Amino acid sequence: MEMIRTEQDFHAALEQNKPTVAVFKTTWCKDCHYIEPFMPDVEKAYADRLVFIQIDRDELPDLCETYNILGIPSFLGFSQGKEIGRFVSKLRKTREEIEQFLDQVVEASQTKA
Repeated sequence: MEMIRTEQDFHAALEQNKPTVAVFKTTWCKDCHYIEPFMPDVEKAYADRLVFIQIDRDELPDLCETYNILGIPSFLGFSQGKEIGRFVSKLRKTREEIEQFLDQVVEASQTKA
């Protein structure tokens, strides 16, 4: 997962041909650490359909404010630079829930095209 360090890099990543999933996390978030063991496998399973980027909420607070990122981890799906889905909840996210969201992003990007 590509780590995004600037707002310019974030916006450039959203312009890719494949839909992009932005994962907003921080180093101190326990729920963010919970998803770390299985996220590489999830990313690999969706590599032909999605691009994944990661943003540290503490490094880019203005970007997070722009996108109203209050809880972490937060997953936002984009297609051609436009937000097409969001998975945010106060509960710990399971692999199955994340994969359901990713399926929705893939489907939404196909209907949008």
